[in-house]
Amino acid sequence: MDHIISQLAQELNQKPEYVGNVVTLLDEGNTIPFIARYRKELHGAMDDTTLRELAERLQYLRNFTQRREEIRKSIASQEKLTEEIEAALDAAKTLSELEDIYRPFKPKRRTRATIAKEKGLEPLALLLYSQAKDQAEPSVLAEDYVNSELGVNTVEEALTGASDIVAEMISDDAEIRKLLRTLMKRIAVLRSVAAKGKEEEVSVYQMYYDFSQPIGKVQGHQVLAVNRGEREDFLKVSVEVDRDQALIAVRRAVLIPGRSATEFVKAAADDAYDRLIAPSMEREWRTALTDEANEGAIHNFALNLRPLLMQPPVKGHTTMGLDPGYSHGCKVAVVDATGKVLDTTVVYPTFSKAKREEAIVTLARLIQKHGVEHIAIGNGTASRETENAVCELLTRVKGVSYMIVSEAGASVYSASKLAAEEFPQFDVNLRSAVSIARRLQDPLAELVKIDPKAIGVGQYQHDLPEKRLDESLGGVVEDCVNAVGVDLNTASPSLLRRVSGLNAAIAKNIVVYREENGAFTSRKQVMKVPKLGAKAYEQAAGFLRVPESKQILDNTGVHPESYEAAQKLLELCGYSLTDVAKGGLGELNERLQAYGVDKAAQECGVGVPTLRDIAKELCKPGRDPRDELPPPILRTDVLEMKDLKPGMVLTGTVRNVIDFGVFVDIGVHQDGLVHISRVCNKFIKHPSEVVSVGDIVKVAVLEVDEKRKRISLTMRDLPKE
Repeated sequence: MDHIISQLAQELNQKPEYVGNVVTLLDEGNTIPFIARYRKELHGAMDDTTLRELAERLQYLRNFTQRREEIRKSIASQEKLTEEIEAALDAAKTLSELEDIYRPFKPKRRTRATIAKEKGLEPLALLLYSQAKDQAEPSVLAEDYVNSELGVNTVEEALTGASDIVAEMISDDAEIRKLLRTLMKRIAVLRSVAAKGKEEEVSVYQMYYDFSQPIGKVQGHQVLAVNRGEREDFLKVSVEVDRDQALIAVRRAVLIPGRSATEFVKAAADDAYDRLIAPSMEREWRTALTDEANEGAIHNFALNLRPLLMQPPVKGHTTMGLDPGYSHGCKVAVVDATGKVLDTTVVYPTFSKAKREEAIVTLARLIQKHGVEHIAIGNGTASRETENAVCELLTRVKGVSYMIVSEAGASVYSASKLAAEEFPQFDVNLRSAVSIARRLQDPLAELVKIDPKAIGVGQYQHDLPEKRLDESLGGVVEDCVNAVGVDLNTASPSLLRRVSGLNAAIAKNIVVYREENGAFTSRKQVMKVPKLGAKAYEQAAGFLRVPESKQILDNTGVHPESYEAAQKLLELCGYSLTDVAKGGLGELNERLQAYGVDKAAQECGVGVPTLRDIAKELCKPGRDPRDELPPPILRTDVLEMKDLKPGMVLTGTVRNVIDFGVFVDIGVHQDGLVHISRVCNKFIKHPSEVVSVGDIVKVAVLEVDEKRKRISLTMRDLPKE
């Protein structure tokens, strides 16, 4: 275990004792959010992303160690474990290296080599492969192995069988494979061409009809694109390497020049490469490139999901949600400041002038009836026409603004079992309008109800390994929910199940208990919920908020285990819990600095990082970290693609960040693309180095292609407005 901790410490650039502490905490069943927030002294204040990376690498290294021991035992059971093999196993750094070492000892299905061995030709193969000095010619040596009873009728058959055995030996040689792997990394290319009969067909894969890129430089999105094109029979894909160079490498590793068997071994080596090694290594490289591309796409997806979930909420306002549509009309839902549905209807602004006017009148009446302040419009089908109608509406009704909201996943949610349980009285279409309204009010609370894969901030998400993607995105959702905290008396089961230490069953039990017994009046009361034990309470308590509690600390991020420390800190700085409730701790940090942070931490019985967190929470009880972010852009007028002119400077919201650029919502129905080369004035490997989903950015229009509905933007060298 020590070597794993040492390796993790080196990889993550962390102190070994911190890594060891995290490993112990994980093994004790503590969650990442709990460790990140409430055990900072033990891990040197690593963030949740680093902790998840540590946990993933820990699992990989443990699996690696387990596999090494399985291989060691298997080879030992065959009585073939030598000191050299032991040393090679101990020196192996990757699973592929381990499997290369194991390859000669791995039980095989019947191959040409095993059939030849059954015919008694292995001694001949070993003799010829040794290429001993002064050895007789291969044909002479083979005469002793002609045996019709074993199926070897001629010298040629004996030599052919021996060649098959030698070829397999060369193919199974770990050093040769390692050598070729290094060579291929340097010179191999990923190549794709149009499949037969598809050469002239117009498709999204046209740029890959004649594509070639060194495997060391190929981008993840290119790998995923050619993989999909191959699956859909548009492309033929291969990993190509200079055969002559590869053969030279193999021959150099096995040949002893000038011996009688040299030509025989050379022919076997060429056969080994063409028939066994090249196809195997092509599959290996395709798998490796795909795995790397998948990890990159999953990482990018997670990177985009976090800021999307953490978008600032537009709280405390009655909101109207519009789910646009043509034939089925525009679905309308009005929700109050808490998200409770007040009214629903369907209007038809795209049918005719009369229907459009009728829709505007209906919406105006609903706005006045319920005091609507904001309108959320889904960005799907008929969004632009609906937006035009809303802008006309806003010329008649003052004090109302609107925002285009991504409706990705809304249809998935509205048709789900969860939505049916939440809104049994509404049909599927009206549920999506409610979801769109709530997305503006509290994006996190609404988006946790949807499978993260359906939210639409990644690329090729449907091609990625589902289990790995779910784990990664689930971790992001969990981190975001716990960073914000959850109101124990209003949170849905979907939100509660993401709280550290809780699961779906406990979340449902909390809601049932709340419905049967009324609102929770303290954090500790949650321990009365069935199946919620001491460990779950320890993990969850600090992330649960109870605004109704008499204990003000129950509405902060201070963990119950630190309540005494919090009260002691207040006492040292001349404050009380009453001052916290009144929000009168303006000078707490100054008084703490004056008293001495280290001295105060010692007297409070906590570490300095925990003390600083406590002080931060006491200054802003019930605070929402999302409130510190720039607010979303609310609009009152509409912009159409035909209004755009090159050079025009606009403010927009980043909707998606992918390998080759950034999609920005500039208030037109179609998002504009900022190519990676135009994101900033310096070289970047990925746009996520500069921007995140949800960022408010300034862009200039470069080009508008109305026919293809494409808008090219730049964030570089912006002209003056």
